[in-house]
Amino acid sequence: MTHPRPSPTGAADAATVTLRGRRPRDLTALRRWFTDPTAQWRQWDAPYLNPADTTASLEAYVRHLETAPTTPNERVVDLGGACIGMLNRAEDASDVWDLGVIIFDPQHWGRGVGSRALALWVGATLNETDAHVLTFSTWSGNERMIRAAHRLGFREAGRVREARLVRGERFDSVKLDLLRREWTPLP
Repeated sequence: MTHPRPSPTGAADAATVTLRGRRPRDLTALRRWFTDPTAQWRQWDAPYLNPADTTASLEAYVRHLETAPTTPNERVVDLGGACIGMLNRAEDASDVWDLGVIIFDPQHWGRGVGSRALALWVGATLNETDAHVLTFSTWSGNERMIRAAHRLGFREAGRVREARLVRGERFDSVKLDLLRREWTPLP
């Protein structure tokens, strides 16, 4: 079964999104976005975790990036030569890879940039690994991310009801998956 692809129509930047390895000059932007406890992206990326612990973890991650070589399991989302986000992947089990995507600046949200980056990352992961299944985990309050995953062909694979407490309100934990045979490569 094929699913419709996000269209760059009406989203001028989406067509120019590329993925690339991290460069030393990206560290300034990564440090700024990852270590700012008030960055809006943090309201959508696991906001149910303790903010102080998340800040400490992200600060440690930035220190790691300063000395670690690039890895094929992490990429920068590039728009016009600027680092505007980051993607990662990890093998959960044999042939099952979990994907992550962050677009830092809200000015790029709702314009197809995240969908395009995720589509490129799905394609790269299927081309570079033996993945049979790709997964993506989020929470039910992150409706934009769920819609983007659905547009790419991901299906809901699991839901734990009311497992996430965000700003005093209960949300579900949601896991989505995509089988290799269900993916239609981008044109």
